[in-house]
Amino acid sequence: MLQGKKGIVFGVANRHSLAWFITKALSGAGAQLAITYQEERFEKKLKKLMENELDDQPLALPCDIRDDAQIESVYQRLGETFGQLDFIIHSVAFASREDLEGKFIHTSREGFLLAMEISVFSLAAIIKPALPLMDKGGNIVTLTYLGGQRAVPNYNVMGVAKAALESSVRYLAADLGEQNIRVNALSPGPINTLSSRGIKGFSSFLDHVRQKTPLQRNIEGKEVGDAALFLCSDLSRGITGETIYVDAGYHIMGS
Repeated sequence: MLQGKKGIVFGVANRHSLAWFITKALSGAGAQLAITYQEERFEKKLKKLMENELDDQPLALPCDIRDDAQIESVYQRLGETFGQLDFIIHSVAFASREDLEGKFIHTSREGFLLAMEISVFSLAAIIKPALPLMDKGGNIVTLTYLGGQRAVPNYNVMGVAKAALESSVRYLAADLGEQNIRVNALSPGPINTLSSRGIKGFSSFLDHVRQKTPLQRNIEGKEVGDAALFLCSDLSRGITGETIYVDAGYHIMGS
């Protein structure tokens, strides 16, 4: 489905991360990939993971998305290696643990700015320098969550950040449509990832969602990977500026 396509995935942390399920789906569909890691301590584990679970080895590049110079370096390398770019996956989010507990009103100024920079501004930050490599069009996919639309307990500042991220998707889609670049968001239901475990009461919330969804189950990471594959393929060529839910229908329910 993606033979001949080239793309990059920002945000692979470990084998449980949604970015990894997306990487596996895109790689399995024939895409040539690059992935980024933030710190050297992740490099060895990620390379071992790729060797064990992927047939074709992605290009692994260091990148702190708060550093414009590192972002530029990534795209310089991709230009030299790939020559073009067909899609970007943005699976990057962070908030301090203390800002994910208690009430949103107690969010610190520093914590708010940190969450917004890493979880929201990073999307525009990684798109802008990529545009010269996407002169033939392309697809950009980010990950959001229902907490950007509803007040979810213990999601707090991250919910506000996700609301801003979804708005960014719409503005970026409007900006880039004339270049045949589509921008969309996937909104998965809760999945037991490393970042999710940092949310107080996550396990009980996971049980609650399973009982309330129309499909009577939680979703799996592979389902998010398949949805990202759809958005990166020509099958979704008429879709841009959208938030697509992959949550077994939970978002349609009243509670």
